[in-house]
Amino acid sequence: MPPQHEWLEKDFYKVLGVKSGAEEKEITKAYRKLARQYHPDANPGDTKAEERFKEISAAYDVVGDADKRKEYDEVRRLGPVGGFGGSGFGGAGGARGFGPDTGMGGGRNFSFDGVDLGDILGGVFGGGRGQQRRPTSQASKGEDLEAQLHLSFEESVSGVTTSVHLTSDASCETCAGSGSKPGTKPQACSRCGGRGVLDDNQGLFSLSQPCPQCAGRGQVVTDPCTNCRGTGVERRPRQVKVRIPAGVKDGQRIRLKGRGGPGMSGGPAGDLFVVVSVAAHDVFERAGNNLTVTVPISFAEAALGTKVSAPTIDGNSVTLKVPAGTQSGRTFRVKERGVATKKKTGDLLVTVQVEVPTELTDEQRAAVEALAASFDSSSSRSES
Repeated sequence: MPPQHEWLEKDFYKVLGVKSGAEEKEITKAYRKLARQYHPDANPGDTKAEERFKEISAAYDVVGDADKRKEYDEVRRLGPVGGFGGSGFGGAGGARGFGPDTGMGGGRNFSFDGVDLGDILGGVFGGGRGQQRRPTSQASKGEDLEAQLHLSFEESVSGVTTSVHLTSDASCETCAGSGSKPGTKPQACSRCGGRGVLDDNQGLFSLSQPCPQCAGRGQVVTDPCTNCRGTGVERRPRQVKVRIPAGVKDGQRIRLKGRGGPGMSGGPAGDLFVVVSVAAHDVFERAGNNLTVTVPISFAEAALGTKVSAPTIDGNSVTLKVPAGTQSGRTFRVKERGVATKKKTGDLLVTVQVEVPTELTDEQRAAVEALAASFDSSSSRSES
């Protein structure tokens, strides 16, 4: 069946089990899962699995490529009326401007019910006779992965170089991702000559479709690796070194380019996203790039004024002057003793909290009662 008819009749999204509006990442993930499940090497002698694998590969060849997917969606949107139904280009309504003056072979544009077929067909099939569209490579980027990393509060403030541990698909260590047994190499597909596609000459257009023998890869593994069974991929635990910058926040995602899943058919590896989880601190809290801390003072210190020592995240301390009459909950700012990032260094915000004693000696109680009485006397004289 010519590819243009197949594009109209086959729902490639349904073949891959995704919606038509699925993102590229979702499509690639679905394809890889199905490809591993139905790969001929994983199902020796199973013709149904082989046919399913070919169908999956053909679908991904189209919707897994951004340009082809755009063209596929456009063709399906236009339907048979767009120039692919029936014989020739009649369609509903006929072709306007399609006659001796248009000169099919003269390179002039022609329209079909207001749709410029020169643009549509040129984009889909690469132009007229002698301008066959070359298919894009089957290589595709690897899957993006995500890993959790737990840090102490101090590590998040100062930054740290550490490692994350994950179990994921990775290039087979035995065959270095080639899929072939060590000492051997994949061979160029004899049917497509290593191109990964077969041409179907339709007269005016030369069309291409994935080669069924190599599933569009252009190569065939004749002596598969015993470890990965010819897929070039194995699932194993691995350790990835990561440098966490100073000032990283709880929940922040850090991208490590090329440290994700392995690419397919020579494509680049995906990315690894490290999600940081920061533990709470016993003393400090964070507000943006500022650090906050609470320091207790007595009633007498608040009333008479004092000097207090406030801790800092680096293990040192700073001395603050608390003026007489300071109210509980007042905050003092110490410049640039907070979280230091490349863009800005935050401050240390010290909040004083007046502590009320839970138990008093007889002497202390008498002193407080005398103080309270003096306040009452002062209040009475003011009123009189």
